[in-house]
Amino acid sequence: MLGRILDVFSGKPDVPEVGKQERLESATCVLLLEVAGADNEFSPEECEHIIKTLRTRFALSQEQAEELIEAANTRRAQSFDLWKFTNEINETCTVEEKKDILAEVWRVIYADGVLSAHEDYIAHKLGRLLNLTHPDLINAKMQVLEELRGQ
Repeated sequence: MLGRILDVFSGKPDVPEVGKQERLESATCVLLLEVAGADNEFSPEECEHIIKTLRTRFALSQEQAEELIEAANTRRAQSFDLWKFTNEINETCTVEEKKDILAEVWRVIYADGVLSAHEDYIAHKLGRLLNLTHPDLINAKMQVLEELRGQ
C-alpha cells in the first residue's frame, strides 16, 4: 500500500491511479499529522490517537495505519502547503464529514491535554481550507471539550 501511494504521488509513469478512498485516507492523515506537529512535539498520546482514528475511521489494521502514517509523512514533507490535501477532502466529503474530520483535528490537539497557540492557528487554518464556517470550527472544538469532560 505504502509503495503504491508514494509511486502515484511522486508522478512515476504507468502507476495505477489511487482511488478516492485512498486519497481521502492519505489527506486526512496528513492533516492530523500536521496538527500533531504544530507545537514541535509529537507526543505518544497524539500518535496513539492518530492511529486509533485511522483504524476506526477507515477500518485499517494496525500495520495499515502505520504504513499510512509513513506515506502521509512523506507526502507532507514533499508539499509546500496544505491546500492540496484539504482540496482532496473538499472534493470527496460532505460538509458533515468535513466537520467530523475537524473534530478529529481537535481530538489530536487535546490528546496531550494542552492547546498551544500554534495548534489553535492550524485548526483555524484547516477550518478555512475545508470551507467550514467559524461557528463550525467552534462547535467541533466544544464537542471535543465536552467529550473530554465526560471521560
